[in-house]
Amino acid sequence: MDPPEPKVTERDKTLNPLTTGDFTESQEPFALFNAWMTEAEASEPNDPNAMALATVDETGLPNVRMVLLKGFDENGFVFYTNTESNKGRELLGQKKAAIVLHWKSLRRQVRARGPVTVVSDAEADAYFQSRARDSRIGAWASQQSRPLESRFALEKAVAVNTAKYAIGEVPRPPYWTGFRIAPVSIEFWQDKPFRLHDRVVFTREGDGWRKVRLYP
Repeated sequence: MDPPEPKVTERDKTLNPLTTGDFTESQEPFALFNAWMTEAEASEPNDPNAMALATVDETGLPNVRMVLLKGFDENGFVFYTNTESNKGRELLGQKKAAIVLHWKSLRRQVRARGPVTVVSDAEADAYFQSRARDSRIGAWASQQSRPLESRFALEKAVAVNTAKYAIGEVPRPPYWTGFRIAPVSIEFWQDKPFRLHDRVVFTREGDGWRKVRLYP
């Protein structure tokens, strides 16, 4: 017996058709990503810009964790971190990474991978100063990824740095910056009934993109 047809929800009726089934006709990935991100910002209950970031260490063993996408354009996807953390060292060492964003409310996923570069000091400074003051203090207090003897030690470091930067701006630590992934491929995935999903992958070719539709 065939399974029942999935019900069409009210959400399905209100989605922009140009970013659902017709997305497979798109010829440029970043315009499509912008459209999907805009809808995710309106529908996701928390952190629509959350993404899994995969890196590899010097032995080729992978690591993956959640980070926040803080910017994107035709040059790539940007996020920020402590360069002395595990991911920072792996990014600087291997200079390549992969990301995936999954929007459960929209039943969509985007994957990308490519070489990694460090953003300019001006770009990192501007973003750092846009963060909440407590987050800037935290960047100085946390020795990210290194052993922590107690919660008290972290709280003490926060207090010390709060006092140190009680007046004026909190400068960006020299070990804190942004990374940009310049994708060589970007794949868009849209859930469809009976697992007959829509998948389109854009692959960089010179100054443009080659688009291929994939079996689900």
